[in-house]
Amino acid sequence: MTDRDKIVSWTSAYLGSDAIKDSSMNGLQAEGRPAVKKIAFGVSASLECLKKAADWGADMLIVHHGLLWGKSQAFKGPLKNKLELLFASGMSLCAWHLPLDRHPDCGNNARLLKMLGARNLKPFGTYDGGTIGFRGVLPKPLTMGDIAAALAIKLDAEPLCFRFGAAKIRTVGAVSGGASDLFRQAVEAGLDLYITGDVREATQEFARESRANFISAGHYNTEKPGVMALAGALEKKFGVRTEFIDIPNPA
Repeated sequence: MTDRDKIVSWTSAYLGSDAIKDSSMNGLQAEGRPAVKKIAFGVSASLECLKKAADWGADMLIVHHGLLWGKSQAFKGPLKNKLELLFASGMSLCAWHLPLDRHPDCGNNARLLKMLGARNLKPFGTYDGGTIGFRGVLPKPLTMGDIAAALAIKLDAEPLCFRFGAAKIRTVGAVSGGASDLFRQAVEAGLDLYITGDVREATQEFARESRANFISAGHYNTEKPGVMALAGALEKKFGVRTEFIDIPNPA
């Protein structure tokens, strides 16, 4: 059993929450029981995720996409239902957004590249004045088919590929989630492939015109690796039981 506030404080420091500007209110968003034995993890604080975490008996739920995003909102409709469930269950809700994208060990983007065996990881991808992604070098050249197949298996995803660049890929940049607009930065950096979680109407033709490779593996699926890695870190640090709550989402 561990103190709730110690877990929140340690995680915020570990992820460097104070070092980056973010629209998310990172850290504790809803206060539950002070003693924590079981922590559930999920990508988003959906009602379905909250229900499954509560049914598992979680004392705390940690997500990438929380409920508080820097603006006031009325406690009605879906938000009211989520808050009622949280307070009735006694479960705390915590969220870490951009800090969980940019972390060099358990961050979404570092984990995406490590899934492919990439080495020499360096920060990449500027967003709102901060760098949130990573770039790396594959130990041997791979085809788009090789990479798409690996992501499909490891993320349980159906990657969308635009194959207009190098046939053999060595350098890869990754920015998870809704970051298709950072594709241009990958092209300007001369990377062989850019991986993200969403796609826009203009993306295909920009890839063609730039002779570049692009993969979208889904916003949800590209942001599973970070929370799963954080679960392992907290289990090791505090000896708590952890569980990843998967709410499959192809988008």
